[in-house]
Amino acid sequence: MPLSRELVDFVQGSLQRGLPRDQIEDALLRAGWPPDQVKRALTGFAEIEFPIPVPRPASSVSAGDAFMYVVMFATLIVSAYSLGNLLFELINRAFPDPAVQPFPRSTLQAIRWSLSSLIVAFPVFLYVAWLIDRSVRREPTKRASRVRRQLTYLTLFIAACVLIGDVISVVYNLLGGELTARFILKVLAVGLIAGTVFGYYLWDLRANEKEPET
Repeated sequence: MPLSRELVDFVQGSLQRGLPRDQIEDALLRAGWPPDQVKRALTGFAEIEFPIPVPRPASSVSAGDAFMYVVMFATLIVSAYSLGNLLFELINRAFPDPAVQPFPRSTLQAIRWSLSSLIVAFPVFLYVAWLIDRSVRREPTKRASRVRRQLTYLTLFIAACVLIGDVISVVYNLLGGELTARFILKVLAVGLIAGTVFGYYLWDLRANEKEPET
């Protein structure tokens, strides 16, 4: 949501008068302005010595940039799912269910599909992530783009849902007294994959909080 012109003008005028940023922020918060809008308005001006407030450059995300972000997050999800499925099948082979025929054809096909998806999707994810990182290094304001933030929040939401489901499965099986080595390994595999994705992008999101949204 775009910032109120009144809010931006107030911040600009206050900075021009030489008022400290924390004092401006405190006054706006006491006046009832939302904290995220106050932060965005303040970070919209660079903290450099100059007679008047200097606005930060606003980056425009092109259709090509948006496409790269979508490809990166899509291949990340495919890679995470394929890795989890591959680990599940390997765990099933290491700890077979006596009621199931050992190493059925469907298991081998599932392993092949997971490996194929991982071999294709993960290198694409790494390459696109490298291209985006290189682009952001050339133009740092792209790090705070709205598209990047929305897809990051979507990824965090998916990872959080997986983690919550993982914990629910543990509690359900614990209450039913059905904890087996195979089940515990699967829970750990899911928790490790989803937890890694969630932790990294949460850190990345917090690291970018100081950047103004574009």
